[in-house]
Amino acid sequence: MSFKGGEPDLRTVGEWDGGRTWLAYPDEEMQRASHVLAVDGDAWVIDPVDAPGLDDLLADVGDVAGVVVGLDRHRRDAAAVATRHDVPVYVPDWMSGVAGKLDAPVERFGRELADTGFQALTIRNSSIPPWQEVGLFDGETLVVPEAVGTAPYYLAGDERLGVHPMLRLVPPTRALSGLKPERVLPGHGAPVLDDAATALRDALANARRGAPAAYAKAVRRLIA
Repeated sequence: MSFKGGEPDLRTVGEWDGGRTWLAYPDEEMQRASHVLAVDGDAWVIDPVDAPGLDDLLADVGDVAGVVVGLDRHRRDAAAVATRHDVPVYVPDWMSGVAGKLDAPVERFGRELADTGFQALTIRNSSIPPWQEVGLFDGETLVVPEAVGTAPYYLAGDERLGVHPMLRLVPPTRALSGLKPERVLPGHGAPVLDDAATALRDALANARRGAPAAYAKAVRRLIA
């Protein structure tokens, strides 16, 4: 298994009434996940990693209206997908160092992603470590690009959803506590589609307590 990349093999790993999640490289360690959200017949693409067959997957959801970058490190294939569909890349108005590196038109958004009904949540905006992340939440679906995930290196013990190893000691409780999503769509790993509110609550509550186990697991995976 490679840490990142390998041979593309588009695989849908989550499907619900209103969207899809796919892995473009399902055998990689990072399990980079991308999402498409259906809003009034339109398809909004989140942090896409491109692969053959992607346009057919998107067409099943709707006409692509925009592509979103949710993390400053997640430019991924946003510009390529946006250009192919002749739409802008949407970037939060406070996120720096991203728009100028995208070879596509850019639209900024504030508290709401265009007129989608998805509210923008500032999950983290820090310089040490460099980390700018926006979440999206419409009352049912919560998109979290990096702070929580389901890829193995996020998880400790019997967690279904875990806090990123770098944030275990400073979990994003202020941004995410109290939310009761029906589903959580992380940027790494498959979505949580069952009892997601409990999984999110437990991930935040157990972040510090599970840190030693998570770090030990990460070390074992690195040296295996």
